[in-house]
Amino acid sequence: MFIKDLWYVAAWSSEVPAGKPFARTLLDTPVVLWRDSRGQVIAMDDRCSHRGAPLSTGRLEGDSLRCVYHGIRFDTRGHCVEIPAQERIPPNLDVRHYPVIEQHRWIWIWMGDPAKADPALVPDNHYLDDPAWRSLEGYTHYETSYLLIADNLLDLAHLSYVHANTLGGSEDIAKVNPKIRLSDRGVHVERWTLDTAPAPFVQLVRPYEGKVDRWNHYDFLLPGIFLMDSGMSPAGTGAPEGRRVDAAEFRSTQALTPESAESTHYFFAQPHNFLIDRPEITQSIHASVVKAFQEDHDMIHSQARNLRRASNRDFKMGAIRADEALGKFRWLVQKRLDEQQQAEAAAAAASPAAARPEKALA
Repeated sequence: MFIKDLWYVAAWSSEVPAGKPFARTLLDTPVVLWRDSRGQVIAMDDRCSHRGAPLSTGRLEGDSLRCVYHGIRFDTRGHCVEIPAQERIPPNLDVRHYPVIEQHRWIWIWMGDPAKADPALVPDNHYLDDPAWRSLEGYTHYETSYLLIADNLLDLAHLSYVHANTLGGSEDIAKVNPKIRLSDRGVHVERWTLDTAPAPFVQLVRPYEGKVDRWNHYDFLLPGIFLMDSGMSPAGTGAPEGRRVDAAEFRSTQALTPESAESTHYFFAQPHNFLIDRPEITQSIHASVVKAFQEDHDMIHSQARNLRRASNRDFKMGAIRADEALGKFRWLVQKRLDEQQQAEAAAAAASPAAARPEKALA
């Protein structure tokens, strides 16, 4: 079960070119994304209402998409507008259409009630195309629940161990107790690691001679949006007081979108604001992030395999102090799911069909 009334990242803008439909499964639902004649992204069920053929294999014709199984054509709202050799169009042949917003290189989709799709609820991801910052696009696919990946991002103590030679460095990071705050949209975390070794990936592109003060401040928002202000400055130069002297700064921008209950789309980028006129610096940072995320990928898949084993059916994950942020986030997810289930049950009970008495069985 997924929270429906939220904005999810469906794709990078570059994944949906003009003139070609793009298929992706989101929240267990096959979706086709395509661009109309103005370049705006359209999202519909990737399933022709006639015989269920994938519309993503279809043909774009201006502001419409034609299924190439039997030639039925749909407009940008999912309405069936043409059936070869048939003038009358049955109303039940429309295909579900989804609200979409394309913003700062990400395509966002609303899979719930269209009336609730408020553009103001789209998280701020402007660092992806801010001219003062540079980054490259990243994507990876997981064969695990998105919640296991969320757990990983909500406890950055793992930087000290999983990423000792990439994004992490010192075990000092794991010894810090971050400040954590819960909101109705997610969890805010602030972590300071003072007088510590600089991160290995930064040393490759902007080396520091001595110790540094490191910060990792981030919001992890529903459904799984990770927006982090991170970086480092020479130790003792005033970073905790807001003086970022000689700093290497980043604005990590990541999104988790469930493909199914046991698979996840992971979109990511690591914008930086220094040496932005040198593409090789951006490429080095991106390569380090890709390497580190492969480390996460390997660890989380190993964890998932362990949790799925029959011998572990009675196993229950224990809790430690470092789990505070992920515990709060999981609580928030469950709260929203419970509210959604209650609303759906109330709506079903209030429907005319539910009010009609059932016929007695013969």
